[in-house]
Amino acid sequence: MLKLRVITALILAPLAIWATLALPGPWFAAILGVIFVLGAWEWSRLAGLQHVVLRHFYVAIFVGVMIALLNRDTIGYLLFFVAAAGVLWWCVALVFVLRFPHGGALWKRYPSLVSFAGMLTLLPGWVSLAGLQWHTGPRHALFVILLVWGADIGAYFAGHAYGRRKLAPQVSPGKTWAGVGGAMAATLLITLLGTPLLGLPLTALSWMLPLTLLVVAASIVGDLTESMFKRLAAVKDSGGLLPGHGGVLDRIDSLTAAAPVFVFGFFLWHALS
Repeated sequence: MLKLRVITALILAPLAIWATLALPGPWFAAILGVIFVLGAWEWSRLAGLQHVVLRHFYVAIFVGVMIALLNRDTIGYLLFFVAAAGVLWWCVALVFVLRFPHGGALWKRYPSLVSFAGMLTLLPGWVSLAGLQWHTGPRHALFVILLVWGADIGAYFAGHAYGRRKLAPQVSPGKTWAGVGGAMAATLLITLLGTPLLGLPLTALSWMLPLTLLVVAASIVGDLTESMFKRLAAVKDSGGLLPGHGGVLDRIDSLTAAAPVFVFGFFLWHALS
């Protein structure tokens, strides 16, 4: 499994870095949108939409909203507000994750809420990352991606080496507090190295470090939230498109939470400073 994960990552990572740095904003937003559409297709399964027509209808609604937002002026004007909506959703999701399995009956009783949760998960994540690359700059978008990747790698190795105490055993038994520590250590390193590359002075670390630690904490919530919905749907992976990684959702779940939190915090700090 680890070998498959590494091979897949070695193929996809350079492509993702190239696309983030080299593609114009509209093209990056469109290609990223294809990935998120695949995520929406997988979410329709988690939402219990068994009939293929209903799943296509769900994805069609998702694509319709994306097309409406795929405009330089619109996506720029709404960027902060969509990110704020995403932050609010992840605060709500955290409550459900912490209370799980209590509260799970609500999602089972009203499956339409799961469908709506998918929109709240995926749309702010796409708008935030695409808008960040389009309006703020490719390096900022890549910084967020590298934060998530670095945290994931740090959590994986620290968790396997030192993991004893479970983080959320009812939601994801494999996650440990040692993994969280590894993720935070990787975040500190990436922030220290990456902040000057964003054109920010070293004094910016006074607010960048708290922000990036919060971003990675949110990425963990994103991961746990998808795990919660997978447990409710009684599936191990969201799909099987990526060998060794599961589905598309299994790869972007952390990013869907990290991107809105970074955008919200980054723009809020600049507005207040």
